[in-house]
Amino acid sequence: MCPTVTGSLSGLEQEQNMNNGQAQTFIGIDLGTTFLKGAVLDVANMRLGHAERLPFPEFVAGLPPGYREVDPQALVAAVLDLTRRLLVHAPHCAGLLMCTQMHGLVLTDEQGNALSNAITWQDQRALEPHPSGHGSFYDVLLQQLNGEERLALGNDLWASRPLSALFWMREHADIRKALLDRKEPAFPASLPDFVLANLCHTAPTTDLTNAAAHGALHLETSEWHHALIERLDLGHLAWPSIQAHGSVVGTLNVDGHTLSCYTPVGDHQCAVLGTLLEEDELSINVSTGSQVGVICRQLDLSGDYQTRPYFDGQFLKAVIHIPAGRALNALVRLLTELAEAQAIRVPDPWAYITRAADAVGQTSLRVNLAFFPSSCGDVGAIENVREENLSVGHVFMGAFQNMAENFRACAGRVAPDRHYRRLVFSGGLVQKMEPLRRAILRQFGMDYRDAPSPEDTMTGLLALAVAFSGRAGSVTEATRLLSGATSNAR
Repeated sequence: MCPTVTGSLSGLEQEQNMNNGQAQTFIGIDLGTTFLKGAVLDVANMRLGHAERLPFPEFVAGLPPGYREVDPQALVAAVLDLTRRLLVHAPHCAGLLMCTQMHGLVLTDEQGNALSNAITWQDQRALEPHPSGHGSFYDVLLQQLNGEERLALGNDLWASRPLSALFWMREHADIRKALLDRKEPAFPASLPDFVLANLCHTAPTTDLTNAAAHGALHLETSEWHHALIERLDLGHLAWPSIQAHGSVVGTLNVDGHTLSCYTPVGDHQCAVLGTLLEEDELSINVSTGSQVGVICRQLDLSGDYQTRPYFDGQFLKAVIHIPAGRALNALVRLLTELAEAQAIRVPDPWAYITRAADAVGQTSLRVNLAFFPSSCGDVGAIENVREENLSVGHVFMGAFQNMAENFRACAGRVAPDRHYRRLVFSGGLVQKMEPLRRAILRQFGMDYRDAPSPEDTMTGLLALAVAFSGRAGSVTEATRLLSGATSNAR
């Protein structure tokens, strides 16, 4: 059965649906980097229901090095497939909520039809040399911004941001003519905003979290930074209308179900929301990369950190790109290289690494995990090596100690007054590796709790569903309700 769509629901229609008991179950989809994950969001019982996941579509083959594009229709098909699978387990589902890998871009027309491939956050074309000889396209872009403007963008403009990709397009005459200077202006949409616009045959809209991820949002006005956009000669684009959290893009009728489709949110904010973070807590997320962050009510652009819109008019102050799993994997590759060169596979090095580091406890060997550009530098090191500490246990304990030191230093950037009373751990590494956890707690010397679920983005979508259904008056209130139901403070 082909899906059909209609315009957005009126407030009266949404209220009628809630009164009829239809707003007790939603579908949540996380359009991630490796997988599309989905779950039934049971608002009535405040829990996650049946979950499914599908692989993220493969990158388009044959592109130059550093280009990371995906067929946009494959994204639409995957979202529809996942939605159908979940609807089997949610017969009274009222709506669809989505979060997304941030910083993706699809150019569309006003009916949501794709004009370009989906360019993902891994794309690095903006690092190609600019024909002017003044560095890369990204370097030339940065030269057109002053320090005040970079802070107004959240101090969060990188080569992988959509604004960088759009500037790259602008500097290529043939691409500019085909995509940017069309008679009917193109819309630069995030990945899920494109998906919903395509399904609803509407012009793409966006919310503040994904608008900021484009790299062109003026945080002080909560509007597109039009002066910068015009200066970069990108004003001919139809920049999406910025909608409030909980706005309905349209309705999707599929397999006999009618779903209200809500404006998607960024996965960083959704994951933090899923930890049920409070204003007096510090978030420490540790996985492939890591980040620390705090919620603040007032916009503060004064520090060396990234500022991102959050929910209920709040903001996140965060330091991202802190070395973590990627850097640890580099050490694992080094230590297993000789074995693998002789076709000896080490099936699970992490079990031994954890035991060995646990036995060491603390070490004088020093490891700097900045093996690649990060918020903590771009030159790594292994120092103070002696025969007695040159072992797997000491090396990884040194790495864990360095991670803990980095978290403490970055926490000082987002909260120099150390107003937080407790740490909140999320991400697989910190929850699985007790030596790492102990190293962090030694640095901070305070209480902690774990996120209520390893599925932090799904829990974040559940909190949004609680708010959007009317069960809570705000996202903050929804967080408190869920916190009461899943308390695991230590």
